[in-house]
Amino acid sequence: MPLSVGHEMMDDVSQSVFQTPLIGRADELAELRRLVGVDEELAAGAVLLGGDAGVGKTRILAELRDAAVVQGRRAMVGHCVDFGDTAPPYLPFAEMFARLATEDPDAAAQLAQRHPAVARLAFRSSDGAAPIDRGALVDDVHSALSELAQDRPVLVIIEDAHWADRSTQDMISLLFTRGFDVPVSVVVSYRTDDLHRRHPLRQALIQWGRLSGVHRVALPPLADDDVEELVQSLHPAPLAAATVHGIVARAEGNAFFAEELVGAAEAGLGRVPDDLAGLMLIRLDSLDDASRDVVRAASVSGRRVTHALLAAVCGLTDSELEAAVRGAVERNVLVPARDGYSFRHALLAESVYDDLLPGERTRLHAAYVAVLKESADAGSSAELARHARAAQDIETAVRAGIRAAGEAADVGGPDQAAKHYEHAIEQLNRLPDLAAEFDRTSLVSQWVDALTAAGQSMRALTVAKQLVADVPPEAPSAERVRAVVVLAEAALLEDSWLALETAKDGLALMPEQLTIESIENGHPGVVRARLLSVLAHASLANRDLDRTVEAAGEALDLGERLGLTGLVADVTTTLARLKEYAGDPQSSAQSLAEIIATAHQRGHITAEIRGHHQLGGVYLGEGDLPMALASYRAGAEQAAAAGRPWAPYGIDSRMLGAITAYMSGDWAIADELVDLAGTNPPGLAEAGLSSVGLLLAAGRGQAAALNRLPVIRKRWGFDGLITVTAGFACIDLYGDSGDLPSAVAIHDEVVAQLDTMWGHHGYLALIRLSALLIGQFGTAAAAAGQQDREVFHRRGLELIETAREVLAQNVGRGIPVGPEAHAWAARIEAEFARLSWIAGIDPPAQDVLTGLWQQAVEHFARLGWTFEEARSRARWAAALGATGSGQAGDVVAPALETALALGAGPLLTELRALGNGTARKPPGRGRRGAAASTRADDDLTPRESEILALVALGRSNGEIGKRLFISTKTVSVHVSNILAKLGAGGRTEAAAIGRERGLV
Repeated sequence: MPLSVGHEMMDDVSQSVFQTPLIGRADELAELRRLVGVDEELAAGAVLLGGDAGVGKTRILAELRDAAVVQGRRAMVGHCVDFGDTAPPYLPFAEMFARLATEDPDAAAQLAQRHPAVARLAFRSSDGAAPIDRGALVDDVHSALSELAQDRPVLVIIEDAHWADRSTQDMISLLFTRGFDVPVSVVVSYRTDDLHRRHPLRQALIQWGRLSGVHRVALPPLADDDVEELVQSLHPAPLAAATVHGIVARAEGNAFFAEELVGAAEAGLGRVPDDLAGLMLIRLDSLDDASRDVVRAASVSGRRVTHALLAAVCGLTDSELEAAVRGAVERNVLVPARDGYSFRHALLAESVYDDLLPGERTRLHAAYVAVLKESADAGSSAELARHARAAQDIETAVRAGIRAAGEAADVGGPDQAAKHYEHAIEQLNRLPDLAAEFDRTSLVSQWVDALTAAGQSMRALTVAKQLVADVPPEAPSAERVRAVVVLAEAALLEDSWLALETAKDGLALMPEQLTIESIENGHPGVVRARLLSVLAHASLANRDLDRTVEAAGEALDLGERLGLTGLVADVTTTLARLKEYAGDPQSSAQSLAEIIATAHQRGHITAEIRGHHQLGGVYLGEGDLPMALASYRAGAEQAAAAGRPWAPYGIDSRMLGAITAYMSGDWAIADELVDLAGTNPPGLAEAGLSSVGLLLAAGRGQAAALNRLPVIRKRWGFDGLITVTAGFACIDLYGDSGDLPSAVAIHDEVVAQLDTMWGHHGYLALIRLSALLIGQFGTAAAAAGQQDREVFHRRGLELIETAREVLAQNVGRGIPVGPEAHAWAARIEAEFARLSWIAGIDPPAQDVLTGLWQQAVEHFARLGWTFEEARSRARWAAALGATGSGQAGDVVAPALETALALGAGPLLTELRALGNGTARKPPGRGRRGAAASTRADDDLTPRESEILALVALGRSNGEIGKRLFISTKTVSVHVSNILAKLGAGGRTEAAAIGRERGLV
């Protein structure tokens, strides 16, 4: 019989072992029954049950489980266990399917036959089979639960999710996000008081709670009357009123605390200890020596321990162990489970463990190590590694940790794999003799791969750099080049220049020509092919097309001769993208489509995802937003299906897809792509998607979204796309909210950061950054004094001159300048002309001004960037209005339609300012309240209200005309109308009336 909780059934919620009735939870239980549909034959639901430790979550779930079973449902229960950061992946799911094999062998056998990944998960045995694909595993679990529900409704209970490993969180996310078409209900419990600010579950809970169909239930403290009833049920013999009152007051509605306080009172103690841990240990002190020793040994296992494992660790005879355990059970320290024992509460197990003396703790962990090493079925490698580390048995910890890393990787748990590798390699670094038995480069390479698959590419790069730094100077070149190729491949994802130089260094260490024998031997040929592939990729990223062709050609030749199909697909993708850089995007797109199809057919998931990502880039570069969006979404969906949503190219596809959807006006799709509900992304991925979320917020005028900026800013030094995307958004968010100094500051900060990251000042994104800031200068200039206008104009002139230089440099270097860059180049010229016209400094002729805005509109229209086309139309219409042209209405009408469809608040406000019936005020943005609705000033038109505000600022008719792009004569007519409507004798009196009535 396996000794580990990971293999056999454990009973906590699965069997009602509670001696007292459920007290004070009738309403909460009824709500849970309703939400999961216990009393409805085909109903299902999803619930997050939160509450402080000891408040009664396990107790109420036991009642829910019993009620479900009575109603004919199948109850499947799994527990998350506190294994630190090395928990076996998917532990609660492994437990529930292992229990199914005992409770319903026929059903389990059928599932195992149809879903081998579930069988592998339940029994942690691969029998030499290929690693399980993470996407296949999550699909199999979902399908298995769905198939079980065909027989009878299923209730899935996952306890203690605050201890859930990353893979378990992802699985829960899938169950919540995908849902079920059959009656499968899912309840997940967690401790609210364990969720500190940086707890990994905190963000996941927020995101889960936003999902449709997922209900959050908070289990509050019990009322004092309920606690008193609980005390009386726990201690039927009368207690002094003062004692009862003290227990109720100290318990503060926590059922477990109340139980512990009653135990202390029963022991005859005169006072209750203030320290909670001391309070919990009072019950331990009431045990005899044998029971106390057994409880202490059990605490080292964690919350639960099987009978066989506990017996082996304690070294007692059956009768001695049974007597000792009985004493602990009678004192409610342990409760029986079918194959072992659980602590009455997890906090008690933790308190007992923490109370162990250092030597005692080490000795007990060593005893667990000895037992686990002796039995092949004793437990997972992760458990053995944890005990061995605590027992200071470094050799065992290292060997078990490496096996645990492989096991985690096999079942699609890259996060756990990376942590196991990290622990093992840290220990090897301290023990050179032991380290000599392992191939350190190979281990670190696997660690880097796990980090990359988990979306931690920056960490992977850091580890790879250290690997190269640790190679001794006297080491053979073959050893150094193996480390160098790990660094080159890791750098490719974050620093193409470093990848380029590293690949060149690695190739310099190898023979220029490889013999047929060395190629057939494999190793040097494979390493050289990998370095050449990196060199080709990095050379393309750095616009060295000749080197790309040369390196890719040799890499392709080697890859084909060595049968490296994955590498061949990668190199072919690089060559396909090269065609776009060489001026043939159509051929590039065709080649990439063929590569994607071939990679899909051969099962090369990474190559397929990269192909979609690159194809999206080709389409985006050509301004084909619909096709770009389709390609990016396909790449992101493929990565998610493979269980690698945060890995390179997958997360990049998702972010770029969201940006493309933002551009094309598909803001609902963009919202969907940036929505992190039900997921738990790495920090860099979260920052990237959040930066696109800022773009959407800026378009909608949601200035409150700026509270996300501090989190995003922490990642600016790691990813230029995150930096520049957030910069675009924040310039408008600050500027549109009237905080021009902050808009200027964020622009300057972003530019300085990008200059540092990219090592030059010639990036095309600078044109858009400058255009947006000049646009804000133009808006602010209308209401500014002449001195400020001069400052704005002077800075705007600096920005546009730099932007013109950047465009010329890129064109001169032969770098492709696509429709997007041309659109922003046209836009910055129009924005600067607008600023000059409003500021009255070297203003352009009106026909020049309108012509520049017409060109900007045409560029964005061809690109399909709906929002920026509409914003450009608004400013073109304003320029036309200043000339008295009757075309303004026709120009602005499509912009109004776009603004209304997108909910673009700032753009609607800008359109409203144009007046003349071409735009209407956005809902909820009026200056006056309902109480003013009967006053004569309600007759003021939107244009008149705008002019009155400027009159109150002391602006002349000429200044107002420039601000609103209308003629001075038109302003004079409006002012006359305002005076008449307000009954004012002049401009000063009109301004005073306006202030009095809240109009300005």
